[in-house]
Amino acid sequence: MEESGQKKRWIIYLYRVLQKYTDENHPLTQKEIGDMLYRDYGIRPDRKAISGNLEELLAMGIPLACHETTRLRQDGTNEILRTDWYIEHEFTNSELRLLIDGIVFSKHIPSAQRLELMQKLEGLSSVHFHSPMKNIRNLAPKEADKSQLFYTIEVLEEAISDVKQVEFEYCSYDIDKQLKPRLREDGSVRKYRINPYQMVTKHGRYYLICNYAKYEGIAHYRIDRIREIRLLDTPATPCPTAVGEELAQHMQEHIYMFTGESIPVTLRVNRNILNDVIDYFGFDVEFSHANDTDVLVSVRVNEEDVFRWAVQYCTQAEIISPSSLRQRVADTLTEALKQYGAQAT
Repeated sequence: MEESGQKKRWIIYLYRVLQKYTDENHPLTQKEIGDMLYRDYGIRPDRKAISGNLEELLAMGIPLACHETTRLRQDGTNEILRTDWYIEHEFTNSELRLLIDGIVFSKHIPSAQRLELMQKLEGLSSVHFHSPMKNIRNLAPKEADKSQLFYTIEVLEEAISDVKQVEFEYCSYDIDKQLKPRLREDGSVRKYRINPYQMVTKHGRYYLICNYAKYEGIAHYRIDRIREIRLLDTPATPCPTAVGEELAQHMQEHIYMFTGESIPVTLRVNRNILNDVIDYFGFDVEFSHANDTDVLVSVRVNEEDVFRWAVQYCTQAEIISPSSLRQRVADTLTEALKQYGAQAT
């Protein structure tokens, strides 16, 4: 029994060595595997035991790879030799870097939790994987307390899965840099009863796409500003149209995630910023009346979002219609120029 138990431990230790130290670019010979087993676990199985355990891992379906060569035996038969063993990790290093970079730049996850998540992702590769973990210490500013974030996400996941409503307080920052719940006119804390549909990320923020139970249509809320969330027994009202289609359209029309209705907008933009137009508005934009320098852009988009975009790109884009939005952008830029002139003098 002791020998059987020892063999079971050996194969686990062997798998750990392969998982930790090997990948496609860093295979190990059987001798190197034996050296690692002795260094990390104080055991030194013979070459035959290592070979047998490697074959057993292969038979178990472990994603194990090696280099195979054929050698002619003295009796004239062929013998297959296996060496340079390594684990084929589920994620490539490039895929892991994409995931970790996403966490590094996620503004909705506190620093301590980012580090924890990144360390777990690192553990999915070998020690030869070089992640950008050190960057998080430089990127993370002083943050407010977001200890409820993961709990909020768990409750929302359960609500979405079980098609249940949730109720929560929604907060905004005050001049003391603390989140305060929004209040009713009588001063009491406002409660939001929501039909949750999906959680999405945009511009490094986490949003809940949902329907506010009092109204029709799609709404969204910053998840890191949700407090005192409570799962209700009340069934959630399904999205009135095809959920995936409406949510995708909602995200495309709300480039800065402002609330409010979307409207048809026509802009004239410089051809030099067509990449930015596609990045912000997506491929559903319509181009027309193009010449060597500019082009007309027609798009349906949230009014507040396109207002901010037009101000940001004012030297290379102008609103053509609606006229009320065009005038609003013009008034904003005129006022900004007046203030700049006053400050300059």
